Amino acid sequence: MQDSHTASRPRLGERVLTAVSRDPLTAPHRARNDAILAAGVGLMSLLLALFADDGRRPDALGWALLAGTAVPLVWRRSRTGLALVAVLLCVAPYHALDNAHAAPVPASLLVLYTFAATARPLHTLLVGGGVIGITLTVMFGVGAHEGLEALRTSGWILAVLVFGVDVRVYRLYIASVVGRAERAERTREEEAARRVAEERLRIARDLHDLLAHSITLIGVQTSVASHVLSVDPDRLDRAQIAKALDDIADTCRTARGELRTTLEVLRADGPEGDGPLPGLAALPGLVRAAGARLTLDTGERALPPAVEAAAYRIVQESLTNAVRHGGAGAGVDVAVQRRGEELHVTVTDDGGTSSRAAKKPSGAFGFGIVGMRERARSVGGTLSAGPRTDAAGFEVAAMLPLQPTEAAA
Repeated sequence: MQDSHTASRPRLGERVLTAVSRDPLTAPHRARNDAILAAGVGLMSLLLALFADDGRRPDALGWALLAGTAVPLVWRRSRTGLALVAVLLCVAPYHALDNAHAAPVPASLLVLYTFAATARPLHTLLVGGGVIGITLTVMFGVGAHEGLEALRTSGWILAVLVFGVDVRVYRLYIASVVGRAERAERTREEEAARRVAEERLRIARDLHDLLAHSITLIGVQTSVASHVLSVDPDRLDRAQIAKALDDIADTCRTARGELRTTLEVLRADGPEGDGPLPGLAALPGLVRAAGARLTLDTGERALPPAVEAAAYRIVQESLTNAVRHGGAGAGVDVAVQRRGEELHVTVTDDGGTSSRAAKKPSGAFGFGIVGMRERARSVGGTLSAGPRTDAAGFEVAAMLPLQPTEAAA
């Protein structure tokens, strides 16, 4: 029983704090609750009028004025200003007729508190000064003793007004805290959504680069095998056909492994984080599969994973374009070199059987060059691509800083 009583007290405290913190205009069932409260205050005023000895018992007019102090409390939150004026218009003549002065005090204090809790502090100060001035004027008009008594008890009016202002400030503080919490929650949700979108875009780019590269290599290697079979069937070069088929098998295995690694991030039970990123350690195999030449010099210090991934994808897309447009006979040179705090990636080809110097770049018909530029910008770097000026062929050159920063939108 003791544990149950102890556990119930925080719930009661939470309800009280919620009632105090809530905006009075948004409180549920406020009309019903205010009607019940007005009835309770009216009953209290009735008892004070009957049993208080600080004035004469009200007559018919006094009872009507006393009832007029309780009825406006029903609209004390929806029409606070009008309720205050109505109560004051009844209270002033009620006291002037020297009725029981304690009877309308509960209604007066309650409507003053409501006004102070909902109005601006300056308005509360003006109304408080006016109410105290009117009260003292009326009570001194009744008699010196009543005026001095009203002066002595006017501190209650000030206390109620100060309490109402304090409640108002507290409610504004709670509202600001709740607003900040809601904005922070929305910010977290937006950040999470942004990260999800970026991750989906990264996976889409990786899949595009992987599949385009692998399919292009398989197509070229299949063309080589078909060419060997069709040129001179009587003198079949089995070794060259076997090499082409082995290259196709290696490309398929590499693509399958990289595809599985890339898609692991989409599994619900997969590893956390942003998923695996390809690195420069896989460049030799990538370049060898495309029949290109590689110059790799990254120094002894480790490179940021994001920079390595960007460099890998740029080389992969460049090789895809070179093989697609230059054919199997295209000579491609890949250079990845560290120069100070920058990683320079250069991929050049000689155009193969049909030079691209006189053609539009491959990115003009797709998203290859656009994707490479986006990858370079994602780590704060730059990329240029176009026909070579010193010879036939095409060149892609990228500069990637080793302290990557997100590109400005």
